[in-house]
Amino acid sequence: MLDRLFRHPKLLLTAFLGATLALGWQARHFEINASADTLIADDNIHFLESREVAQRFAPEEFLLLVYQPHDGEIFSEQSQKAIESLADKLNTLERVETVRTILNVPLLSQMDGLSAEIDPDQHTQSRLKLPAEKLANVFRDHPVYEGLIINPAQNASAIQLIFKEDARLRKLESRELALKQKAIQSELSATEQKELARLEADIEPLLAELREQRNREVQQILTLIKPYEKTADIYLGGLQVLGYELISIIKRDLLLFGSAIAVSISVMLWLLFRSLRWVVIPMVCCASSVAITLGLFGILGLKATVISSSFVALQLILTLAIVIHLIVQYRETEQERPNANQRELVLTSLKRKLAPCFYAGLTTSVGFASLLLSGIQPVISFGWMMVIAMAISIACSLLLMPAINLLLPKQETPSRNSLFRWFIHRCHWLATHQAKNLYLLCTLLAVGLAFGLVRLDVENSFINYFDKDTRIYKELRYVDQTFGGSTPLDIIYSIPQEQQADTPTLSAQTVQTLQQLQHALEQTPAVGTTLSVVNFTELAKQINDHKPLTEYELTALYRTLDRSVREDLVGAFFSPETQQLRISTRIQDSTEGLDRKALLQEIKTSIENLGIAPETVQITGLFVLYQQLLERLFNSQILTLGAVFAALGVMFLMIFRSLKVATIALIPNVLTALAILGSMGWLGVPLDFMTITTAAIAVGIAVDDTIHYVHRYREEQHRDEPARRTHDAIGYALLYTSIIVISGFSLLLLSDFTPSVMFGLFTALAMAVAMMTDLTLLPALLERYVRKAR
Repeated sequence: MLDRLFRHPKLLLTAFLGATLALGWQARHFEINASADTLIADDNIHFLESREVAQRFAPEEFLLLVYQPHDGEIFSEQSQKAIESLADKLNTLERVETVRTILNVPLLSQMDGLSAEIDPDQHTQSRLKLPAEKLANVFRDHPVYEGLIINPAQNASAIQLIFKEDARLRKLESRELALKQKAIQSELSATEQKELARLEADIEPLLAELREQRNREVQQILTLIKPYEKTADIYLGGLQVLGYELISIIKRDLLLFGSAIAVSISVMLWLLFRSLRWVVIPMVCCASSVAITLGLFGILGLKATVISSSFVALQLILTLAIVIHLIVQYRETEQERPNANQRELVLTSLKRKLAPCFYAGLTTSVGFASLLLSGIQPVISFGWMMVIAMAISIACSLLLMPAINLLLPKQETPSRNSLFRWFIHRCHWLATHQAKNLYLLCTLLAVGLAFGLVRLDVENSFINYFDKDTRIYKELRYVDQTFGGSTPLDIIYSIPQEQQADTPTLSAQTVQTLQQLQHALEQTPAVGTTLSVVNFTELAKQINDHKPLTEYELTALYRTLDRSVREDLVGAFFSPETQQLRISTRIQDSTEGLDRKALLQEIKTSIENLGIAPETVQITGLFVLYQQLLERLFNSQILTLGAVFAALGVMFLMIFRSLKVATIALIPNVLTALAILGSMGWLGVPLDFMTITTAAIAVGIAVDDTIHYVHRYREEQHRDEPARRTHDAIGYALLYTSIIVISGFSLLLLSDFTPSVMFGLFTALAMAVAMMTDLTLLPALLERYVRKAR
């Protein structure tokens, strides 16, 4: 069969070249979507409730730009002119509806008491022209604006860009939400299922265009602010900015470190094999597999998120591993059969490695397929991406590599490096002469790593994804600490039936309950700016000469306020239709020692202590969704690893047809996963959206080496010194693969993006542990329980 398949290698090569070019062209449609919402886009009840709250209270999409003059005089005439000029330029952006600054927000406290006709436009700094000292007093301890557009120190001001709402998108999403909520409670009809599918198809291109628009807006803003940076420090904040920066850094790392890794791999291939052929062929196979994969992802609409952003690096590892095994087998066959021609050498090598390479790829795919059991959409997508990528890697390695090699002349194999030969022989000596000590060492190591597991923690802070010396880290941290936090959290209070009023106002008892809720929230560490109707009532007291307002006066004031002011101050926090109140806050992610799970529990406990009926309070928002997702990720990690090892056990049993051999083959992979998770525990590296999949990745890498070693050992089992023979054949492939991957991915330690650093570190660690266990512990177990039992 192989003879017929490779009868026309030029034709096969042409087919791969065509597929690479055609699908590589389609790769332009591949999207990196690192926005924060990709991590919570899951159709579970909590996510749907959060979307419902967002639609009900219609919180505006906004971006924050903080202006901090170098002289610290934020209310000076020079600063006011600069803010006005900057606001005018920002207003020219296509999607911007309003730009809020200290100059155009209504200063209602400057009115002469309550009035039936309030014109907010007449009570702004642009109209009033208050002197700097008086303006500072107006904003000092302001119940609404402090922490929102002016910081407590009054040396920096926030400029809020409020964006226009896409009415069509909102309408489609509202209907989609209604159908998804119904689907959770009862089964949708066939017509409703078709409608939901149509809605999702209509929404996706609109969201894709919105993401592109948001990225363009951030780029435009960065250009607009440059002239103003001569006299002020300017910081950007908001989820839109975070998504832009994540995408920019991921793309930059892919380009910079991807190129550096490619160069490193090329250099290592040259040093190891001392042949240009064995540099070019692996790199062509890797490039072809990545191009074809990206093209397929573009066609299928699979996007790279923060969780799956490492898939290109993983595919390089997996493709390279198979190709190196084929190279080592070719060189071994050439030494065994020096008189054979090139076609015989290539096909004989392929025949010997076809089964283990296919089995290795298959078991790796099974390992990644276990991610489909997580029940979390971003992780499921990552699993599908890696299954597809693995299939393409197998095809490129087992078809493209031999096809290229068949077109080249036979090459004599040089002698092996003495240092590598010494290392391989030393590993063999440890496996055959120090087995008991090896068992003891691995047992102690496993116990120590197991203790590291109990130290694992689930955390996530997007701010800490970036190196502390980078601009984005400084910006996010400054805005987080100075302007009331980063991650939104909402408390929705449903007014009890007996307190509900016919008019759009609130009873004194309801206001008092809301004040208690907000006060308890504000006393919680790491809680930033908090806004609700309570802030409105405090502002109303200022307007009323600091005298409390009765329910009737509040109602009158509510009715007489300008619609835009009413929506700004009340509409986002009170829904008369549903008789619900919203307390909006943001959590300060950069708080030292922040434990998000404990913080959420503390908030819940504080509410319970107030004696408020639990059914009237709902805690929601991105902060809650992130925390719930992290906890689900942690639980799914246990499920995923259990599924991985169960599936691998079944695969090993099918491949080796021996329960004993299958069990032995699992041990190095268990130790590799344990090494990753245990090390993370001891090093204090939390499990988050990026690190949660490292154990599954480690097993996917380690299983290849295990299968190649066990498969060759079984071939040599009935000959003298099977472990030595296997080391002399497979040991070099394992060593070469590990050296190349470790050297290449160690470059990621230089990245400014912490997840890339962690990925490089733990990938290198996984390769080192997998190599050492497969060259020492695995043969020791095989020698003890397989060879001696024959």
